[in-house]
Amino acid sequence: MRQIVLDTETTGLEPAQGHRIIEIGCVELVNRRITKNNFHQYINPEREIDEGAIAVHGITNEFLVNKPVFRDIVADFLDFIRGAELIIHNAPFDVGFINNELNLLQQGLGKVDDFCGVLDTLIMARKLHPGQKNNLDALCRRYDINNAHRELHGALLDAEILADVYLAMTGGQTALSFSGNDNPDAEQQIGLTNTRMEEDIQPGLLRVIKASEAELAAHQQRLDEIAQACGGDPVWRIPAAIEE
Repeated sequence: MRQIVLDTETTGLEPAQGHRIIEIGCVELVNRRITKNNFHQYINPEREIDEGAIAVHGITNEFLVNKPVFRDIVADFLDFIRGAELIIHNAPFDVGFINNELNLLQQGLGKVDDFCGVLDTLIMARKLHPGQKNNLDALCRRYDINNAHRELHGALLDAEILADVYLAMTGGQTALSFSGNDNPDAEQQIGLTNTRMEEDIQPGLLRVIKASEAELAAHQQRLDEIAQACGGDPVWRIPAAIEE
C-alpha cells in the first residue's frame, strides 16, 4: 500500500481570487513505513504573495523569483502521486489549489482524484476527538509528537509532521508490527506461524493453529496501545468471558 502525505503553501486562501501554489511537500509511506522518498518543490506563482500568507509560511516573493513555474514540475509531481492514496489535513484546501493549477494549464490533465484517492485527516481527527481542537499543533500535543522545530508553516515540514500524526492516529508505523517500534521477535513469531500453516494445509483439510503465549501477549500489548491512542477499546477486543 502506497500513501503520500501531502501539504502545500500558497499565496493566499482562495484560488478563485487568483491565488496560487508556491510549495508542495510530499512524504511517501509504503505499507505504513516512512520511506524517505520525498517530493519537495518551491514554485514561482507568477503573482505576488499576500502579506498575511508570508507571515504564516515565511516564503517571500524574492525567494521564488528563480524557482520553476507549475507547468515545469507538473509531470514529476503527477508521476510521484499517481496511484497512491493522498493523506492531507483539510484536504479540500490543498486539493482545490492543485486542481486549480491543473486547470490553468489547459492541458486536459484532469483532477487529483483522476490520479489517486484522498484521505482527509481533519475529518478523521474530528471523528476520533469530537468537540476538541484538531489542527496539526493540537494533534501533536495529543499524540506526544515533537513539533518544536515548527516555527513557521512549511509544506515538507508539515507533511513530515502529519505523517507522524496519521500513523499515531491509526495505530503505529507498521501494519504488521506489534508495536509502534519494530519488534523483530514478534515478527519472527508471525513468520513461524505462517510457515506452520503452509506446511499443515492439506487438500480438503485446514488445521487451526492456535497462537502461542508470546503471540497472545504481543497481541494484547498492541490492543492496549490502540486503546490508549483512540481513547477506548478497539471494537475487535473480545471480552475474556466470550473467549472462554
